[in-house]
Amino acid sequence: MAAVGAGGSTAAAGPGALSAGALEPGTASAGETLGWGEREARGQSLPQPLPETSVRIPAHRRLKYISLAVLVVQNASLILSIRYARTLPGDRFFATTAVVMAEVLKGLTCLLLLFAQKRGNVKHLVLFLHEAVLVQYVDTLKLAVPSLIYTLQNNLQYVAISNLPAATFQVTYQLKILTTALFSVLMLNRSLSRLQWASLLLLFTGVAIVQAQQASGGGPRPLDQNPGAGLAAVVASCLSSGFAGVYFEKILKGSSGSVWLRNLQLGLFGTALGLVGLWWAEGTAVATRGFFFGYTPAVWGVVLNQAFGGLLVAVVVKYADNILKGFATSLSIVLSTVASIRLFGFHVDPLFALGAGLVIGAVYLYSLPRGAAKAIASASASASGPCVHQQPPGQPPPPQLSSHHGDLITESFLPKSVLVK
Repeated sequence: MAAVGAGGSTAAAGPGALSAGALEPGTASAGETLGWGEREARGQSLPQPLPETSVRIPAHRRLKYISLAVLVVQNASLILSIRYARTLPGDRFFATTAVVMAEVLKGLTCLLLLFAQKRGNVKHLVLFLHEAVLVQYVDTLKLAVPSLIYTLQNNLQYVAISNLPAATFQVTYQLKILTTALFSVLMLNRSLSRLQWASLLLLFTGVAIVQAQQASGGGPRPLDQNPGAGLAAVVASCLSSGFAGVYFEKILKGSSGSVWLRNLQLGLFGTALGLVGLWWAEGTAVATRGFFFGYTPAVWGVVLNQAFGGLLVAVVVKYADNILKGFATSLSIVLSTVASIRLFGFHVDPLFALGAGLVIGAVYLYSLPRGAAKAIASASASASGPCVHQQPPGQPPPPQLSSHHGDLITESFLPKSVLVK
């Protein structure tokens, strides 16, 4: 890059050459350039090297990109892996055992992380758990209800994915945004903007179109799959997901406790409740064939993904804002659809493309912060003719109303990932 001097001449800007305008007053004439040695002899400070011209991505942006990749991969891979494991020929594993194993591994992992936080001191860990789990038993018992619902939700996901194509499930499962929003309004007295209500309507329309395409027989369907049961399971899963997330936020708002402690407590309840569900639904079959009947490397991949993938999301999700979460959801829908075409022979027709497109657009619009939504509304209003209020001369400006309404300024009611379920 060239630097222009006082006389209009140019000189290459580098560590050893300064333009005349960069010299300190009284040190040299406009046409004189001092070397490093001369400046040091006169007691002047040496010029600092110019910053490198290479583009570097800031650390916080790198973390955002990493969190985006993790959210997309975990979102899509879990659904695809469950679909793959449930449609493989041969003996089919018991879904209830997979749910229990995921809870056990998740709980053990959180226990090891808490052990590491206590620097390997067993006594400190035991005292901490005694205080947090037993002494503060009221907070612990509060987690029984969401844990029960999450366990039910995880079992329903297996039923839904076993009866619906992965791409169809991924699109339909976004109804959890609608249920979470409605429960937030009813239980937490939150308000939604007009753009958010419109996006929810758009979301419901897109899901309805996708389900209409599924009901009309889009593509070949295995005989052992029941789309009606799959739809019922995914709707029940969305209802349980929305209620559990809002209920958890309501009962534990303001309480202290790390994410690992909360997930350990959820894991304890989840394991116990999962075993009860196993005994009630498939107890005789599991007792006859064994707990790990039908387990293959693909099944273990599903269990590990459900246990550790969710914990990984809990770590990176704090670096992702609401827009990034919505973008990750949209990308995971696209990725699941492309992978379903490749792995399962899924057929994308115009009806499915329209419904999926509406859902992706609705997720993005709903994830916009309140300020961005107002900007869109303002832009729409200005297109029809601006109306500017002129303040009379000499009058003070009107007070500015704050746009902050609790946590609505960035809260989009997207399902929170602080709890890994």
